[in-house]
Amino acid sequence: MDLQTVIEGEELEFRDVISAAASQLRPGEPRPGRDIMIAVDHGPKSRQAFDWALVHLCRESDTVHLIHAVSSVKNEVVYDMSKALLEKMALEAEQVALVKTAARIVKGDAAKVICQVADRLKPAAVVLGTRGRSLVKSVLQGSVSQYCLHHCKSAPIIVVPGKETDYT
Repeated sequence: MDLQTVIEGEELEFRDVISAAASQLRPGEPRPGRDIMIAVDHGPKSRQAFDWALVHLCRESDTVHLIHAVSSVKNEVVYDMSKALLEKMALEAEQVALVKTAARIVKGDAAKVICQVADRLKPAAVVLGTRGRSLVKSVLQGSVSQYCLHHCKSAPIIVVPGKETDYT
């Protein structure tokens, strides 16, 4: 294969290829929505993943499913804190990304719960954050993102912590 450098300002000659599926969409018509699942908790890495998903992944016709795993759904303190978190994030998603939202508090181990809910929902993507621990620490202490990467049947998107939190 011979690759050639394109010189800036040089006239390009090309023809667009439009697939049958793409030709069914008319300009200006909304695209069909997707289900995007975002696993959230009270930590900053979860927040970072949520923000990243709203800016880079979600589009107007999507439905964002917020999932929060807890040790007990019967504990009123835990439930109230979780409910407040999900209500705040759902409202922000609706206002910022103009998406529909659904939220669910689920009892169980976070890694297994995320994969189980994803199996039932079948989202286009499962977004979650990671603490950015080393491989050794992740193996010894366990890692929700590592488990989901290997066991989720939907596409997991793991947002790795970075130095900047401004995704615009």
